[in-house]
Order: sequence, then structure tokens, then C-alpha cells
Amino acid sequence: MTSRLKTSTGVSRRGFLAGAAALAAPYVVPASALGANGRAPANDRIGVGAIGVGGRGSGHVGAFSSNSQTQVVAVCDPFEKKREAAKKRVEARYAAEIDAGTYKGCGAYADFRDLLARDDVDAVVIASPEFWHALHTVWSVKTGRDVYCEKAMTLTHYEGTAVVQAVRRHGRIFQLGTQQRSSSNFRFACELARNGYLGTLKRVQVGVPGGRGLANVPPSPVPPGLDYEMWLGPAPYSPYNNVKCSYNWYFMYDYCIGWIGSWGVHHIDIAQWGAPSLVDSTLDIEGTANIPADGIGTASTAWDVNLTAPQGVVLNFTHNGKNPQGCRFIGDKGWVHVNRGGIKADPPSLLKLRLKPDDEHLYVSRGGHHGNFIECIRTRRDPVAPVEAGHRATVLTIISDIATRVGRKLTWDWKTERFVDDDGANRFLRRPMRSPWTL
Repeated sequence: MTSRLKTSTGVSRRGFLAGAAALAAPYVVPASALGANGRAPANDRIGVGAIGVGGRGSGHVGAFSSNSQTQVVAVCDPFEKKREAAKKRVEARYAAEIDAGTYKGCGAYADFRDLLARDDVDAVVIASPEFWHALHTVWSVKTGRDVYCEKAMTLTHYEGTAVVQAVRRHGRIFQLGTQQRSSSNFRFACELARNGYLGTLKRVQVGVPGGRGLANVPPSPVPPGLDYEMWLGPAPYSPYNNVKCSYNWYFMYDYCIGWIGSWGVHHIDIAQWGAPSLVDSTLDIEGTANIPADGIGTASTAWDVNLTAPQGVVLNFTHNGKNPQGCRFIGDKGWVHVNRGGIKADPPSLLKLRLKPDDEHLYVSRGGHHGNFIECIRTRRDPVAPVEAGHRATVLTIISDIATRVGRKLTWDWKTERFVDDDGANRFLRRPMRSPWTL
């Protein structure tokens, strides 16, 4: 693996360090540095930095630190306890595996800019709250890093376009954490729909978990070990309380549009993968939602939205109370329903079908979502969940939410990525960022 950074002589950072080490004698090289125990040699490992190491981020740290092709070199979180716990976890693994009990090489930071200042970070995994995703991604790709970013990709449409442009301008690999694309069941369901095995596609039904309301909570002192200014970042200022900085931010509109976006993007992504007409030209959108009238939970808790393409395909997107959880493609000759629990179809014989050589075969992700990302870092091929697909899926959830908030039928134009003749709705596509943060 060639380092992304080079010295003024053109020698890679890793090559320079390896040469310097060779001149220092005597020098004992750990067996794992030479690739023992199935690990890639140290010079060939992809250095990973993790931004956001709470629940989901902790899982990513575990996955990348246990992968033989990567090495977690730094973690970042405004919560001291979280970043120190992640640091200790990484160092304990590598102490046992790499340096016979002496490894102490994982950095820990409250400010992501300190992580990006390191020259041993080749790729970044982002699992911060969603209102941070765009800034973390754009800063990362501008400094030459490849990015694995959790869903939803961004908080707003404007941020999504900025991410797409930055990723392509700087030639970086970007994988969105819509990991269902790396599942054979989801891929096969989409192939059945795209290749006409359901007949003419008429309808797509998506059901995802609903949100939750949150009672009013009084302000409280910022606890020791939390950099609250860094947690808030670009979001509007509000006093700290003991509820919002852990999980409940998902249901607060300043930080996330709610489960309609953060959970919805998973199955909405599968809907667009199997029914590309949904992201081809225009969509008529109308729907309703339950948005709490009181409390600090300001994202919708339930919704029912119809998005209709010119060809007549209707995407009905709801919380689980109406549609069953998952994504169902319905044609005039059959249907297929897929979720993380499995796949079913009518007629059942559809599940035994084998695609013909001249059918459309979708991208096969090998080694899971993380494995596909690692492979693409090395090959420079786009991953299974590239930035444009992530943007489209995220936008589908954003425009669904906007339709419920304005309370009228809207038409979305994919060419201009604007609502047609509706300035009021278009104002929802961008939000101001709190100074000094900007894209």
C-alpha cells in the first residue's frame, strides 16, 4: 500500500520510515510486522482513523482493528470516556497481536482536525451524529483520505451535493454504511425487479421503525470529560441537557430528521437500487406525518408518504405500523419482499430462479461492507454503496420529510435537484451552520 503522503524527494512516508529503521542496528522487528499470523506487513496495512466511537462507531473500531489488512491508528470523540475506551480496546488487541504486550500506538482526540493532522491515517470511518457527517467527510477527502461514512449520508440536500463534489474532485473512495447492498438477498430482490421477473413493476413498499417523542428536559451542567462545543459543532446552540448527546439526538430535528431518514435510508436505498425509475427524472410526493407538538423530540414519529415516478411506479414509504418492515417490490406477475430477516416471494418459485447471462447483474460485494471498502481502497474501484447512490437515497428520505412538513403535494426534479415552482419547500434543502463551521 503506497502512502497517501510523500516526502519532498517523492519517497512515501512508510517507505522513508522503513528505510530509516533499517539503518538503526540492532533492531528487533515484531513477527506481525513481517506479516505473521495472517496480518499484512505493517508497511502494507491501511491506517484507519475513527471519528465518533460511540455505539456504532465502536463496532467499526472493532471491525477495522480485527481486520488483517487495516490498523486503527487514531480515534476521535468529544466524550473523553468513549475515546479513551476505544483507544484502550485497540491497544489491548494490538498489544496481544503485534508487539507482545507493549503496543501503545493509538492516538485519541476530541477534535477531528487533530486526527486528520496525522500522516499515518489513510482512511477514515465516520460514525459521528449526522449533522457532522458532511463536514467530517469533506475535511477528510480534502486531506487525501478515503471515507467509510455511516448513514444517513448528510442532514440536508445541500450538504449531500457538497459531499458528492468533494469526493469526486479529490478522487477519493467513499462507502456509505448502507450495508444491505453487501447482502446477497437484497441484491437478488433488486435483480428480480430490474430484470422483469415480477412483470411490470407497479409499486414498492418500504416500512421502517417509527421514531419516538421526548419530554422536555431542563438544562444541566456539562459533565466533565465532554467537549460540548465540539459535540454541537455546526448545529444551532442550545444549552446542554442530560438526554440529547446520546442516542436521543436521532429524534431532534436540529441534529437529524429522525428515523424517516436515519433508518429509512437503508430500505429506501434498496428501493432505488431495484427501481431506478425512482431517481431518473421527476417524482410527485405527498404524505403526512406525526410530529410531536411538545417536548424536545421534534422529528416525526410516524409517516405515510407516496412518491410517484412518471412511469407510474409508486413508492409507498411508511413506518412499520402500515407496511411490514423491509422493502417489497410488486409487479403484475408477482412480488418479492426482503429485509434483514430473509427474503420471500410470490410465486415462491421466484426464489429458485437463476439469472441468465444476459440479465442485468448487480454489483457483488465480497468480504462484507468493510471488506468491499478495503478492496476498493487498494483497487480504486467504486464500492457497492458509492457517494452518488448514498446521496440519492438520503435525498429520497429528506424530500419525503419535507413533503410532510409543508403539507402539500410537491414535484421533485432530479435534473435540477429542486422542487418545481415551490420556493417554500426548497428552503428546507439547506440549513445554516453555526459559525465558524462552513462547507
